[in-house]
Amino acid sequence: MPNLVNNLIANEYDGLLAKAEGVIVISLGRVTVKELEPLRNKLAKEGARVRMVRTSLLRRAMAEKGYEASPEMRAGNTGIVYGSLEATIAAAKLLTSAEVKKPGKITLRGAIFDGGLLGPKDALALADLPDKQTLRSQLVGCIVGPLRGLVTTLNALPSGTARVRQAKVDKGGE
Repeated sequence: MPNLVNNLIANEYDGLLAKAEGVIVISLGRVTVKELEPLRNKLAKEGARVRMVRTSLLRRAMAEKGYEASPEMRAGNTGIVYGSLEATIAAAKLLTSAEVKKPGKITLRGAIFDGGLLGPKDALALADLPDKQTLRSQLVGCIVGPLRGLVTTLNALPSGTARVRQAKVDKGGE
């Protein structure tokens, strides 16, 4: 009977890994349900879900997808935060925020992001990635910057000529 349950849970994890665009593996060793609930709600607002998982079955599901779980990912009580790429980046930002880091109960162990397996340091780097809106504004800034310079340059010629003529008139010239 336990093998049947383990197989069902492993199949569920396989489905989770197949559907999710990004997965962050976190430690949940000393976190209580009361502490996790507000975090769960904040993650849900961002489109991510958090779930406590059985480490051995997660390792098995990851191996079936071609990912080799490092020893850091397999140690202790494990949870996963999963969702779209946007939700995963937002979750990484939330999990590395000061209010979550201060108690020191939740740490990032690794991630699966955009088809690649990331270690703990790379998972922390996900928090530094800009979200879609920031990327769009940066792109618009890159496009508008040279155009603004061109407009300023083109506008400088007639306005400079007008200022020179006005200076001559002010001096008493024509």
